[in-house]
Amino acid sequence: MGEKLHTALLQTDLVWENAEANREQFQKKIGGLSKEVDLIILPEMFSTGFSMNAKNLAEPTGGPSLEWMKKIASEKDAAVTGSLIVSENDNYYNRLYFVFPDGSFKKYDKRHTFTLAKENETYASGTEKLIVEYKGWKICPLVCYDLRFPVWSRNTEDYDVLIYVANWPSVRVRAWDTLLRARAIENMCYCIGLNRVGTDGNDHPYPGHSAVFDSLGNPLNDPSVEMEFQKEIILEKAHLQETRSKLRFLQDRDKFSIIK
Repeated sequence: MGEKLHTALLQTDLVWENAEANREQFQKKIGGLSKEVDLIILPEMFSTGFSMNAKNLAEPTGGPSLEWMKKIASEKDAAVTGSLIVSENDNYYNRLYFVFPDGSFKKYDKRHTFTLAKENETYASGTEKLIVEYKGWKICPLVCYDLRFPVWSRNTEDYDVLIYVANWPSVRVRAWDTLLRARAIENMCYCIGLNRVGTDGNDHPYPGHSAVFDSLGNPLNDPSVEMEFQKEIILEKAHLQETRSKLRFLQDRDKFSIIK
């Protein structure tokens, strides 16, 4: 155990601002995954789409979408991760949950709120980077716009997998494709980007292009798919050990700390 991590990417359209409908459609798709899956990855704001209507859509900590994630994790004996709108202490957060099969969970609040869509005017920014240890793997989960800021994702913790859950629009898909590959190469890790497809309630189209890159920037799936899919991809620890031992780029990284 720990030598391989069996991941499942769920690239799908989202029902605008309808959490129950989105949970139902994901439930059906997850039901078709194999028993070998260790980690199920959902998009950013998977229950609503990328909405600024936090006042009407936010769930409390322990709300129905988190409870649903716990149920799925238990039933599939797999971890589940994705972000949703959460209300806590008079603030709204674009919060990613990483839920373990036993029902315990970790959380990460999106640090870089998307000012172009005025996300910063609705949601508070997070301050803590999250490193999850799961089945012998160290995983760093981040959210969408975080992808543009390499200092925040810099691999100072020797993590193995970097994950971005996103609602990344079609108009900037070239940046998505390029930066995912760059994050994998510069951090010598697997990099997973899980995006949505379809058009949201603001008429913004999304291209998919969900992808997994190895530590040399090689794609493990076709990174240009623009339709719904459920894709299972196996990550191998031996690949990381071999490339890091041979190339040793991480040993030469700059040492720094982020002032929060």
